[in-house]
Amino acid sequence: QVQLVESGGGLVQAGGSLRLSCAASGRTYSTYTMGWFRQAPGKEREFVTAIGWRGGWRYYADSVKGRFTVSRDNAKNTVYLQMNSLKPEDTAVYYCGAARDGVVAATERSEYAYWGQGTQVTVSS
Repeated sequence: QVQLVESGGGLVQAGGSLRLSCAASGRTYSTYTMGWFRQAPGKEREFVTAIGWRGGWRYYADSVKGRFTVSRDNAKNTVYLQMNSLKPEDTAVYYCGAARDGVVAATERSEYAYWGQGTQVTVSS
C-alpha cells in the first residue's frame, strides 16, 4: 500500500505560481512512476504530468507544457508540481497518483493504483 497526501493548493491570480507537494508513505514508493492529474467541475479527471522513479522520464500534457514542472525527491518521499503562468482554465482539484507496479510511462488514469485526496487550485482572472 502507498498513502499519498497532497498540499500546496490555493487561490492565485492569473499569471501567478503555486507549488504542489505530494508526500508518500508505504512500501517502495521510490520505485513507482508518479503522476499528477486534475479534475475541473463537470469534467473528467485528466492527465497533467508524470515522472519516472529515477526522475529521468517526464511527460507533460500539451496544455501545461512549458508552464508546469514535475520533480521528485525520493529521499523525502515527495513529488512536486511547480505551476507557473497559471491560467483560469487551470482551476481544478489536483490529484497525485502512484502508478501500478511495473508501469513506467503512465499517462492514463487506469494505470494508477493509488491516489491522494486532492488539493484545490483556483486561478482568478
